[in-house]
Amino acid sequence: MSDERRVVRLDPRNLRGLAHPLRIRLLGALRENGPATASKLAQQLGESSGATSYHLRQLAAHGFVEEDRERGRGRERWWRSAHEGTQLDAVAELVRNPETRGAVDLLLHELATIHAQRLATAIGEMHRLSPEWLAASNISDFRLRLTAEEAGRMAREMSELVERWRRQPGEAVPEDAEPVVVQVHSFPVSEPDS
Repeated sequence: MSDERRVVRLDPRNLRGLAHPLRIRLLGALRENGPATASKLAQQLGESSGATSYHLRQLAAHGFVEEDRERGRGRERWWRSAHEGTQLDAVAELVRNPETRGAVDLLLHELATIHAQRLATAIGEMHRLSPEWLAASNISDFRLRLTAEEAGRMAREMSELVERWRRQPGEAVPEDAEPVVVQVHSFPVSEPDS
């Protein structure tokens, strides 16, 4: 799979096409569960099929999703994610730009909510995990003292590490493999006055 298919990089133009809570959820559902119709997504997300259909077309216009023509029959339109992931490289540029600040703020807050919900669900279901999966799971935080350059380098290295574990198209998947979510957050925090 080409790099263009793997990850879409957000810029001022396509950011506006994604910066809507339902669009973010639709794209996430297509990435996690595979291709679906607007009706199936509406049922899954508790929305109307008219709303999901409209927002899927908006996502398609900005290149985030595409019609899956191999699945559709008659008037039934199937949609799939056009990329495996989304990367926000130019966050400083987008946050400082008055024209994109609101869109990036909405996107980041929605993603933080999704990450928190995903983590809470995982914790609530831990009792169902096998001992092997319990031992392999990790919920950690680390407090470091870094420069901005060091933090950026660490983030790039972590991304490279995760990419090394991503299976390539056509690569055999072991029978006991499960979907695993890796969430990474790093940000400076204010220290209390001494």
